[in-house]
Amino acid sequence: MILYNVTVSIDESIEKEWLTWMKEIHIPEVMSTGCFKENKLCRILAEEEGGKAYSIQYFAPDMATYIKYQTEFSAELQKEHSAKYAGKFAAFRTILEVIHSS
Repeated sequence: MILYNVTVSIDESIEKEWLTWMKEIHIPEVMSTGCFKENKLCRILAEEEGGKAYSIQYFAPDMATYIKYQTEFSAELQKEHSAKYAGKFAAFRTILEVIHSS
């Protein structure tokens, strides 16, 4: 299984709006691609200067499905997020291979 993790630091002034948008619009759009079987939205429990940090985790069954997401869907979805919250967030992405889960 592949874990696609997006870590976002969001400006506190728009945190509540961003959370609502993520839960009601963005994450459902990502899930509607059919590339991920599960997702989690987590608040990172650490102090961030000027913002709050979140981890959005998407679980793909295999690397081929994740690559499909990257080539067919991610650019447009990321563009939408960037346009809506320009200058109010920082993000980085990590790809992990799940080697054990219980």
